[in-house]
Amino acid sequence: MVVPRRLSLDEVEPFVEEKRAWIERTLRRMREAEAANPPARLEDGGEVPYLDERLVLSVRVEPRRKRAHVVRRGGILRARVARRADLPDALERWYRREARSEIEPRLGAAVARGGTPYTTLSIRGQKTRWASCSSSGAMSFNWRLLLGPEAILDYVVEHEVAHLELHDHSARFWRLLESRSPDYREHERWLRRNGQTLRLP
Repeated sequence: MVVPRRLSLDEVEPFVEEKRAWIERTLRRMREAEAANPPARLEDGGEVPYLDERLVLSVRVEPRRKRAHVVRRGGILRARVARRADLPDALERWYRREARSEIEPRLGAAVARGGTPYTTLSIRGQKTRWASCSSSGAMSFNWRLLLGPEAILDYVVEHEVAHLELHDHSARFWRLLESRSPDYREHERWLRRNGQTLRLP
């Protein structure tokens, strides 16, 4: 917990006590989210989430290897790395590539339905944003969306495509989004409750 700098140490305990109910509620929600969306286990035989699946990791450390290599074979994700410490970065690079291949066709289909084209697509790893749409039509999506359910990825794509027509969050925007994603409120709630679980350790 972060407390304001202006508080003296004597004021911290009463401040925390005052916020106790909120702290306990937030911690309970975080535990529930972690239970519903188990974190990735980055080890041989561990699992990583991928949309609506859990992929089993097959990790082999090969000290002479120059470059890490990650490939999916059915429900198994094979990773070959020079050092175990290279595994998180190697997996992130794989997820970034996969994100483009998952998002591009969804984005193309949503744009075709909406009728307003986009200009560019980039895959990023923002800490606080799932996606963005610039006024020039440049689209950016967070690769971590692949760690959540497929329906959430589909929703975020529809949300950003709606921004190609309306660059705000006005009542008109939400009506447009609802016409394309009728369950958008449920998806928004899911992201608020579970978004912090979409990460690799």
